[in-house]
Amino acid sequence: MKTALLQITASDDPTENLDMVRAMMAEAAADGARFILTPEVTNCVSTSTTRQREVLKHEEDDITLAGLRAQAAALGVWLLIGSLAIKTHNTDGRFANRSFMIDPNGQIVARYDKIHMFDVQVTETETFRESKNYRPGEKAVIAETDFGKVGLSICYDIRFPHLYTALAQAGARILTVPAAFSPVTGAAHWESLLRARAIENGCWVIAPAQTGEHPKTRGRTRYTYGHSMVVAPWGEVLIDAGTDPGIHIFEMHDSSVSEARRKVPSLTHIRSFDGP
Repeated sequence: MKTALLQITASDDPTENLDMVRAMMAEAAADGARFILTPEVTNCVSTSTTRQREVLKHEEDDITLAGLRAQAAALGVWLLIGSLAIKTHNTDGRFANRSFMIDPNGQIVARYDKIHMFDVQVTETETFRESKNYRPGEKAVIAETDFGKVGLSICYDIRFPHLYTALAQAGARILTVPAAFSPVTGAAHWESLLRARAIENGCWVIAPAQTGEHPKTRGRTRYTYGHSMVVAPWGEVLIDAGTDPGIHIFEMHDSSVSEARRKVPSLTHIRSFDGP
């Protein structure tokens, strides 16, 4: 099955980003893609909480979700919206970082809220506190599709292998990791982590990413690593998209999962053990 990753440099304007992604989806579908994936925070990349509160919406009012659902239906494709930053109805005012699987009729078949929050200091001058503005999710999610079970995750989740083992044990044969990775941690860890999750679980790992220098918000610029990646179940990197925005199409074969798991059936060898 032809599958397409969209690597983008989103701004803090959801309308502008929606137009860009719809056009890329149309091009990917014209090239034969039946499954299209977008990166984390497809609708808005911003370093300003004030700006986010101005432009983000609740799920039921979000123009990006509505527009991409309509485009998936018009093109007759499966779509993973890597994630949207959306307002919630919780009293603490924090947003959700939510992934959506959309079917070829434009219906939402699965939602996943990012579980692990990126609260790190990667350099002396670069600190992230995702939990300050986003509420963590609490539930692992598998999307049922006509090409197999897809385990959903987002970005920083990739550092927590138990999540992916649980998804694979529950039947996932494809793992999605949409991201807006830091250039510092991306250069050091991105490929290694993606390959490890593919090899450990005998799964396809598909990771569409934000890239480059995002338009400045209130005087501060955000940079992301790019390098959208596809890793086959045996650990081979089939696509490394580099740092330019674009569309990357590949053929995904379910037989690759069966073959990798036949050779090394590690999922069947997992044992419980006492603590140290």
